[in-house]
Amino acid sequence: MKKVFALFFLTIFVLNAFVSFAQADDKKKKKSKQKKTVNVSLKSVSQKIKGLKADEEFLINGVKLAERWKPYITMVREGKINRVSAIDTMNKFTNTLWDFMEANIKAKRIKKYSDKEWVFPVRGYNSNAIGGVNGSGYVLSDFDFYDLHSGGHPAHDIFIYDNNQDCLDDVTGEYVDILSMSGGIVVETRTNWDESMMDIKGGNIVYVYDNYSNGFFYYAHLKEVDVKVGDFVKPGTVLGTMGRTGKNAFPSRSPTHLHIMYVRSFDGEILPENIYKDLLYAKLTE
Repeated sequence: MKKVFALFFLTIFVLNAFVSFAQADDKKKKKSKQKKTVNVSLKSVSQKIKGLKADEEFLINGVKLAERWKPYITMVREGKINRVSAIDTMNKFTNTLWDFMEANIKAKRIKKYSDKEWVFPVRGYNSNAIGGVNGSGYVLSDFDFYDLHSGGHPAHDIFIYDNNQDCLDDVTGEYVDILSMSGGIVVETRTNWDESMMDIKGGNIVYVYDNYSNGFFYYAHLKEVDVKVGDFVKPGTVLGTMGRTGKNAFPSRSPTHLHIMYVRSFDGEILPENIYKDLLYAKLTE
């Protein structure tokens, strides 16, 4: 009988020991699983950090992005790119610009300005200074953005009081500021025009991409340019001063004026639009 009891208690002891060992092993497995989960979490965090760094790099490379415009538009002006390729390239460029500007808006670096916030582009003047009658200076004709030989004048000329053509306002005696009508980013400037470059119509220019309308504002005949490629602008930002640069503005027959054109991208097809009404209702600056 004693042997039976001894055997019974030995069996109970062995079973308890086995259960304890199993529980300890199970705890180790759980700890191991928990450790593995932590590793996955750290990996996820690392990937997110890398993603944030990539976003940050995308945000700060606006200059490099905007600089893509110049070699492309030069090929267009020199007829070195066919129409299909030009449209495709423009579509990709404007899509990338749009995404870039949206990312900066999300990061609260800039804001988007609607056409209700647009500013009259010549400081101290209003729509009475626009050439023609009721915007008749705007002539679409057969204008084609991708064809250098097309005609038309799909733009408005805004004149200042400058009888002696010294680029100084006859009333104030000061140079007249040219203002960005919209918000956006500067994609092109020309600052070095002189009389030896009479084959260039626009003279000193500024091109601004407007991220509200996915269009471009073109400002021509400036004397001085105060912005550079990659600069963010808002309505009213000073782009430069009124001048007489360019083939069509330098001769004495031409009164001192700003030439402003607006074109918009439709999947890369660049079409001009008449902004006369926008000029009529634009905010004025002293």
